[in-house]
Amino acid sequence: MEKELEREIIMNGKIMTVTKEKVLLEDGNTSYREVVYHHGGVSVLAMKDDKIVLVKQFRYPNRTNTIELPAGKLEKDENPRDCALRELEEETNYRAKDMRFLLKFLPSPAYTSEWIHIYEAIDFQKVDDALTGDDDEFIDVIELPIEEAYNKVLNGEIVDGKTVIAIMYAYQKKCKGV
Repeated sequence: MEKELEREIIMNGKIMTVTKEKVLLEDGNTSYREVVYHHGGVSVLAMKDDKIVLVKQFRYPNRTNTIELPAGKLEKDENPRDCALRELEEETNYRAKDMRFLLKFLPSPAYTSEWIHIYEAIDFQKVDDALTGDDDEFIDVIELPIEEAYNKVLNGEIVDGKTVIAIMYAYQKKCKGV
């Protein structure tokens, strides 16, 4: 284990805090860690009629369009299931009756505290009175057959980590007939 000795806040933003921390190492020496503290996020695997509901959007840090699961960030102390229900509706105009927790994972444990929770949408339908999303998000909803989504992972067209995990899960589920 490492013990925090000092913490300097480099940036305290709307969705994350970045720090530089001096830590005591196991062997008694000290080192520094740069850490991004983040409330975490959710993503939603919505499958219907052998298709997966995905979103295509521009991601500024990598200057590229990505194909991803509907997803969003957790507000401080927000229940991940509630966030998953909201994000599916805001991004796709689909409303789910419930969400089934699949797994949570650390996308980049070397420098961020973020956990991502993946849920599977249960009994979802298109609605006309959907919640509206963020004003700065421009999202195209696409539906791909599971097999096609799986092939897009294998050929490098789908590269978002949470989406890759969920598509592999969906493909495995389809192959086993679950």
